[in-house]
Amino acid sequence: MPGLLRGIARTAAIAGTATSVSNRVSRRQANRWAEQDVQSYPEPQAAAPIPAGASTGRDETRIEQLKELADLKTQGVLTEQEFAAEKARILGQ
Repeated sequence: MPGLLRGIARTAAIAGTATSVSNRVSRRQANRWAEQDVQSYPEPQAAAPIPAGASTGRDETRIEQLKELADLKTQGVLTEQEFAAEKARILGQ
């Protein structure tokens, strides 16, 4: 019986040590991967402000649409309500 208990104790000690080593290796790998993720993604930089007077392509498109809309209203094709609704849609309001 003492030989059996000694074998069980030895197996338990080996299994405990293996589990401890495995957990330590897993944590170390997770830390390395986390460091690599941080290094691979540079810090986002703030976008440069748009100078006053400069317009983006989207603004120019909106202006053109509004001009065409105003022309249709002036020609009588659109009512005041239709004009207001389309203007709000274009401006995203």
